[in-house]
Amino acid sequence: MTRPVGYLSLALAILCGATVVAVRRVGVGGEIDGVAVAAILATGLSLLAVAFATYGLYRLTLGAFDHRTPDKRRRHDAKNVFRLGFGVAGAVAALGVVTEQWVGLLFSLGVVGFAVTFALQQPLFSLIGWLYIMVKRPYQVGDRVAIEDSKGDVVEVSFLVTTLWEINGELVSSNQPSGRIITLPNSVVLSSHVKNFTREEFPFVWNELSVQVAYETDLDFATERMRTVADDYVGDEMAARIERYRERLSETPVELEVQDRPTVNLVQQESWVELRLRYLVHPRRGQRVRNELYRRILTAFNEEPERVKFPVGRNR
Repeated sequence: MTRPVGYLSLALAILCGATVVAVRRVGVGGEIDGVAVAAILATGLSLLAVAFATYGLYRLTLGAFDHRTPDKRRRHDAKNVFRLGFGVAGAVAALGVVTEQWVGLLFSLGVVGFAVTFALQQPLFSLIGWLYIMVKRPYQVGDRVAIEDSKGDVVEVSFLVTTLWEINGELVSSNQPSGRIITLPNSVVLSSHVKNFTREEFPFVWNELSVQVAYETDLDFATERMRTVADDYVGDEMAARIERYRERLSETPVELEVQDRPTVNLVQQESWVELRLRYLVHPRRGQRVRNELYRRILTAFNEEPERVKFPVGRNR
């Protein structure tokens, strides 16, 4: 539907332009407040021609890009870029038609732009933030991010604001959607930390699951049993993902040893020992995987009550 609308808009622009030529050649008698009717009609038709031409070129350009790019994220970003570019071009052309003084118009726009810089600092910073987001890509549509005290999935990045579907927040926990919408000015990326959990190059994070056991537990057995259960559930998938992570590391000067299977660390507490299982998971599946792992591990531990004991008391 994008291209037919674009072609129709261009056809209307050409029709308006041809009508302008005809009006100026034939002429229309009469004046309104001292201004010739022909001049008013020509200016109005010229503005319509500019509007139709700008919109038509925008729709055709967007349609061509959408046809070549199936990625929804890139189409969203391109739509904003094209909208801004054609909007500015159309506005300048319209002002040029009205004033008929292109050089003076460009100079005036420079003066006005200088004044607007002081009058609209926050929106200007947000626009600069949008340009930064487009160029540096700290996040894009579809990513799960944390910005300042807000966490959620990016659903839109417009010229001035970023819209998130909230995760966690005051209503829910465990990385679950709350149903609320968060709107952040784009200027926030210029002065705040941005945490991206699903960056396109490597959309995975490490997660931990803690299980408390008593000091009387056979720690070697419990550690190995916990690792085995996790390896059966996420081990192969994790190993495949780690290869991607190592490829990314090889492109940087960072030297880091990365385990390709789940591991278990021991942490001594006051009245128990904490077994912390570390594994790789996609952020949107984090709670689901955690729940299943916890269920499987507890089942395996309960099958060996003589070797795995749980702490007893109010300090647990």
